Amino acid sequence: MGGPAAPVPPAARASLARRLAATVYESLILGTLAVVLGFLLLPVLGLAEVPAATGRLALLTPAASATSFLALFMLYGGYCVWLSSGGRRTLPMQTWHLALRTADDRAPSPARALGRYFAWWIGPICAIAAYMALRPFGQGRWALAALAINYAWALVDPDRQFLHDRIAGTRLVRA
Repeated sequence: MGGPAAPVPPAARASLARRLAATVYESLILGTLAVVLGFLLLPVLGLAEVPAATGRLALLTPAASATSFLALFMLYGGYCVWLSSGGRRTLPMQTWHLALRTADDRAPSPARALGRYFAWWIGPICAIAAYMALRPFGQGRWALAALAINYAWALVDPDRQFLHDRIAGTRLVRA
């Protein structure tokens, strides 16, 4: 699926700043989807019961949290795969004049877009693992930096690609 990508002509390359700006915009949309999904699931999942006198915040039960995460994972996956394959583009990609292409300058297939989505999870998984390792030492907050792994990779990649694009054999180019 991955592998070395063919060189991209400089005229077609999207700048790192443009790709990061689109990522920030995409994060706002994904955050909005998470809030909407949370509001839709809350009546179904319910909250753990906490006596009002304790003054503690009521949270989801562990089973409801797992269900919520699974629903969010599937929603994000559907969003990313559908809008990253077949030549479709997300609103941020349209706004920043970007397109997702494979090494041979084709629109990614749904399978390749799914691989890209799974590869995107490297940063969050590393952040969770780092948090679990650092938390006993009271340093869990430093795990947040691991979220940037996919994007910081562009600073060392010879083609300035994000890690998930390198792994999936895709690249963001100017449309």
